[in-house]
Amino acid sequence: MRQGVNDVKTQVGRNDRCPCGSGRKYKHCCERKVSGWSPGQRALFVLVLVVLVGGLVLAVSSRQEPTGPQMGVWSEEHGHYH
Repeated sequence: MRQGVNDVKTQVGRNDRCPCGSGRKYKHCCERKVSGWSPGQRALFVLVLVVLVGGLVLAVSSRQEPTGPQMGVWSEEHGHYH
């Protein structure tokens, strides 16, 4: 009877008995098998996301715009820095 578990997800409430016949509530039995990511996968995704956002914040905050003398020498003849 487990073959139709994916089909009955929309028909079975979380607190109803699982249609697979185990006698347990659906939320503690087959709902985990049809609901996206496992807790470990979600934790890994969040960790990777935090690292990427942290790296982006670090890259943006450490970026410095060049100013006057660091850009070069002002050329009156050409009207810009060299």
